[in-house]
Amino acid sequence: MSPLLMASSIFMNDEEEEACLVFLQARKEGIEPTDFMVSSALRACAGLAGLELGRAVHALAIKACVEGNIFVSSSLVDMYGKCGSLEDSELAFGEMPQRNLVTWNSMIGGYAHQGHADKAVDLFKDMTREVAPNYVTLVCILAACSRSGYVKEGKEIFESMKGKYGIQPGPEHYACVVDLFGRAGMVEEAFEFIKKMPIRPTVSVWGALLGACRIYGKPELGKIAADNLFELDPQDSGNHVLLSNMYASAGRWEEANLVRKEMKDVGIKKGAGCSWVTVKNKVHVFQAKDSSHERNSDIQAMLAKLRREMKAAGYIPDTKYSLYDLEEEEKETEVSHHSEKIALAFGLITIPHGIPIRITKNLRVCGDCHTAIKFISRIVDREIIVRDNNRFHRFSDNQCSCRDYW
Repeated sequence: MSPLLMASSIFMNDEEEEACLVFLQARKEGIEPTDFMVSSALRACAGLAGLELGRAVHALAIKACVEGNIFVSSSLVDMYGKCGSLEDSELAFGEMPQRNLVTWNSMIGGYAHQGHADKAVDLFKDMTREVAPNYVTLVCILAACSRSGYVKEGKEIFESMKGKYGIQPGPEHYACVVDLFGRAGMVEEAFEFIKKMPIRPTVSVWGALLGACRIYGKPELGKIAADNLFELDPQDSGNHVLLSNMYASAGRWEEANLVRKEMKDVGIKKGAGCSWVTVKNKVHVFQAKDSSHERNSDIQAMLAKLRREMKAAGYIPDTKYSLYDLEEEEKETEVSHHSEKIALAFGLITIPHGIPIRITKNLRVCGDCHTAIKFISRIVDREIIVRDNNRFHRFSDNQCSCRDYW
């Protein structure tokens, strides 16, 4: 099989890292890139959030004179959006002489990832004047509304799907609406919406409700959501952990410990939460309370320095994000060593000033870390970009792009 076909086949099987390696090997062998090859590589970079490699592929597309191809251009919009470089995504979108449905969806999705519902809604209106939206478009625009608190707009779009656009709402759309209500604190409304759904609620639907119950302290309703999740996907450790964390945040330690014990008894292992940062083409991965890195002493010194400066600036640790029944001082120590803080400390000692620090986390960024990174962004005068399992957060001068709504 040729490297071109191999890379395409690997990408179609969601093996983005392997697809990138095959692409790089093809380049070493002197194989000239085609528009199909470049667009496939860009989609793989998007899946990995590999911004630097994506930029390199973009440069190659320009050199190979395939940048103007509509599929390559659409892949550029998608790649930059999913890598958190919204300005580059907008630039690629604006330079396209013509656009297809994928292009529009990618740009709306990029706005959704960063919580820019205003721009997403405006673009959606522009799009519908030129081309009819599809199933994916409506998922993207509803997601944008849910991540920015656009409850009214989101409801209107959802209710107009079938009549205005001829699209029957599917599980993803229903999950977006539950998320829309849940993030806005309308948890009971979200539950009532679920009960009226004409289709069976999916894992995503109940997961959105459970997440909202965790944020807004609704343990009884959260237990209902969790029980449904356990029935649909009994081996998913994340749902058990979320339920346990919800009880822990409410100070209901006995119930939190019981959930953890049940996980252990049935052999469900908790996936490790981690954060990573790329420095000089090497990925450095950290877990909470991690002390294994070769530069651990420098990292700990930076963390101590940041704690002192944050305290002087008015930061108070939010110990409800400590998920263990500890003394208050121990809780402060525990939350100060979350993985995203450790990754940030490493980034500060290794990445030159003036270059944004980009951190990826495989779970939702916790509220205390979110507040801390806002303080740190002003203290060190740096732009800090955190991509968690749901969206991007761009921190600068004690502000976040999410406007504290996520």
